[in-house]
Amino acid sequence: MGRIFNPWIAAGARVDETLRGQSLESARRAHFGHFLAILIAAGACYGAVMGTFGGLRSAQIACSAAKVPLLLLATFGLTLPSFFVLNTLLGLRGDFGCSIRKLGAAQATLTIVLASLAPLTALWYVSVPDYHDAILFNAGMFAIASFAAQWGLRRSYRELIMRNRRHAWMLRAWLVIYSFVGVQMGWVLRPFVGDPALPTTFFRKNAFTNAYTFVAHLVAEKLR
Repeated sequence: MGRIFNPWIAAGARVDETLRGQSLESARRAHFGHFLAILIAAGACYGAVMGTFGGLRSAQIACSAAKVPLLLLATFGLTLPSFFVLNTLLGLRGDFGCSIRKLGAAQATLTIVLASLAPLTALWYVSVPDYHDAILFNAGMFAIASFAAQWGLRRSYRELIMRNRRHAWMLRAWLVIYSFVGVQMGWVLRPFVGDPALPTTFFRKNAFTNAYTFVAHLVAEKLR
């Protein structure tokens, strides 16, 4: 019987270690695949709940479950090249592997927090049937999870910053670049919740447009 539960115990231990933060020594030993598995599993869990607004539509649930991990992985992947170049320019390339593991742990932490908030999202859906309110509520859940992940990342990055203060600049640069790319990726991959009055689609019409241009046009119209 013990052997049956060993994989679950091991998974729980990895989740616990991720939430507690990593020392430099543990970050060097950490396997990036562990963070990837947590991100996909926990992200899909929250995404599936996210897609239940307006009823249990299997197509929307599947799309939403796929989109949350895809959003985080695509944003992470698109941000890495510039982060690598900046680390190299600042003479921090020797710590790049450790930095990436810490960033990967932060991504996993974000999805763990999201998964823990999934029951609240389900309760909100039952209590408030408005579609736009559902979008705003999910945005709030992502904001909470992002704050928690960044808090953990700052805590785990302290050792690197103590070794070289330039890591503090790189951490700020990462947050700016990641946020910039994340907003655009979220715009491209919408809808995440799915309007029950419309057919389920993975991409919205004209998905590959610029989120910042759209916001600028809205602001310009308001100022006229």
